[in-house]
Amino acid sequence: MRERGRRVRRAGTALLPWGAAGGVYGWASWCYGGSSAPSGAVALVGGAVLVLACCAVYGVLVGGTGGFFGALLLSLGMLLTVAAADQAASRPATATCAVREVHTKVQHSSGEGAPPTRTVYRFVLGCPDGYPAELKEDRAVAAVGDEVKVAYDPARRVSAELEGRTTPWKSAAWAAALLALSMTVAWAKQAPE
Repeated sequence: MRERGRRVRRAGTALLPWGAAGGVYGWASWCYGGSSAPSGAVALVGGAVLVLACCAVYGVLVGGTGGFFGALLLSLGMLLTVAAADQAASRPATATCAVREVHTKVQHSSGEGAPPTRTVYRFVLGCPDGYPAELKEDRAVAAVGDEVKVAYDPARRVSAELEGRTTPWKSAAWAAALLALSMTVAWAKQAPE
């Protein structure tokens, strides 16, 4: 009987990353698109508490270095889950906006193995209703004087994107990979009773 209880606990701990990610996705989806969504501060604090609590429970249940590194993988997986929820959030309104200014910012990396240098483009827009006022992209999508079609949320809970540009699949795939690794660590490195 004791062995059966240990197996159930082990399986529950191994499934914790998926349950945690589901909870975080539900929270983020509600915050980004719910009709009675909380304020931005409540959404941020609630999400942070949820992520930290799940990681703490995971770390205690798994224990040792496996618990630490598994919780790290779990936290990254949950953050990517939030990114997927943001990218999947509804942007029901569209506007054709004129590009008034284009600003570039080069983000340098240093050190061996660091990410490559990245350029972020900020487009100042002239939209019919004044919103959205800007758009950020990782590539030059238009020049000054050009028009771009932008999808946005009139409630302003998610950032504007180029129409048809947002897809959650890349973030969701990376989140799934990290959650699977976290589950594997939990299964292999269960803390002794």
